[in-house]
Amino acid sequence: MSELQKRQIQLEVLRYNPETDTAPRYQTYSVPCLEEWVVLDALNYIKDHLDPTLSYRWSCHMAVCGSCGMMVNGEPKLACKAFIHEYKEGQIKVEPIANFPIERDLVTSVEDFITKLASVKPYLIPKEDKPVSAGEFKQTPAELKKFKQYTLCINCMLCYAACPQYALVPEFLGPAAISMAHRYNQDSRDGGRDQRQEVIASDEGVWECSFVGACSEVCPKHVDPAGALQQVKVASTIDWYKEHLMPWMKK
Repeated sequence: MSELQKRQIQLEVLRYNPETDTAPRYQTYSVPCLEEWVVLDALNYIKDHLDPTLSYRWSCHMAVCGSCGMMVNGEPKLACKAFIHEYKEGQIKVEPIANFPIERDLVTSVEDFITKLASVKPYLIPKEDKPVSAGEFKQTPAELKKFKQYTLCINCMLCYAACPQYALVPEFLGPAAISMAHRYNQDSRDGGRDQRQEVIASDEGVWECSFVGACSEVCPKHVDPAGALQQVKVASTIDWYKEHLMPWMKK
């Protein structure tokens, strides 16, 4: 790396080792970066050349796996999409993703999210069983379009870090889990909507959402979880009216 290519930045990283530290602290590293680098490249430089004890998650380096979600200058970001050239000051603060317990340094515990995601049954529950020899469950392009956008979720949890309601009410099911439930509820091949509604239409489900919309603003794949949640609210309201005021219309 030539001197002309380098840009020296100061990376202020939150450090926390529960085995030795009583509380989190910040450590600043001086990192020579190329302009095309992302924050993940700078963290890898620290890990490889300055401090091998630094802990963080990453895998694909191409915004597919969702594992490098963290707070960059206070904003939920994928470290592999946070370009160094976007931070002109030369000082970048990196912290673990908000609203989740810290395990070590930039690594957080994700058990709460995994539990909530599993509770909405994020998989196809076929309307009918048929042998493989009977052929595929086919869909029209219009049927696919109804839910395709929501299949793009990579479970990076940035929406949970941005959600003020999840920060206030940890029991809230959250944007990604409800959006994933909506994805399968919209799938013409699926027959599990009633099972999912028991979870997502509960008090801890979609009705906790105050529609701030921050989840959609930070989504790196433009899934628009805020839009999905509002569609779920409409569908759940229709369910209620059918059940309580027009029972003859309930399927």
